[in-house]
Amino acid sequence: MFHGLASGPQEPRLSDQEAEPPPRREPILKAPWPITVLLGALIGAFVWQSLLAGPEVYGRFGFVPADLEVGRWTGLVTALFLHGGGVHLVMNAVAALAFGAPVARYLGLGGRGATVFFLFYLACGVVANYAFARIHPGLDAVLVGASGAVFGLIGAATRLLVGRGRLAPVFQRQVMGMSAAWIGVNLLIAVLGFAPGMEGAVVAWEAHVAGFVAGLLLIGPFAWLAGRRD
Repeated sequence: MFHGLASGPQEPRLSDQEAEPPPRREPILKAPWPITVLLGALIGAFVWQSLLAGPEVYGRFGFVPADLEVGRWTGLVTALFLHGGGVHLVMNAVAALAFGAPVARYLGLGGRGATVFFLFYLACGVVANYAFARIHPGLDAVLVGASGAVFGLIGAATRLLVGRGRLAPVFQRQVMGMSAAWIGVNLLIAVLGFAPGMEGAVVAWEAHVAGFVAGLLLIGPFAWLAGRRD
């Protein structure tokens, strides 16, 4: 299209320095980098177990409560990176992204904060699996999935959401109300015997509850380790 010359007074032209900068393009997802690393580890482990490891991976790296009786403890950690299927993985990954992001930001995105975040995640998962084993001592069944650790993130995020970025007291009324709701959901799963999208699999709801309580209580000490003093 051609533009004719205006015959009236000319509008002043802005210099490059005075012109407004182009609008900044914001990323669609603003996940803190520790969450990106965590999701990458979960997805990478699932690809490995699906394409390379074979079905025996559950027996080798899953968590069997009976193993504790003979001194095999590694499954408490390794089981957190295995999943029973794609739906199982996606559910945990979405929850980790949603609830882990505020926890990661609160603990800090530097080296110290990120290290504490990963340790907190693993601690919640280990507590969840161990609690399940104490409730079902000697059980010869394989437990897999990051759900216990993810519920730890949910427990921590509950206090942060109520406190609007700071840790609300554990026994604050809203924290207790939200906690009761999360625990109630898991009790409903226990009654139904399955969760939506997980038909055919037994859901370890006890590990979910234990992980949630662990996150609710442990976020305080881990925040102190990360250097938070508020």
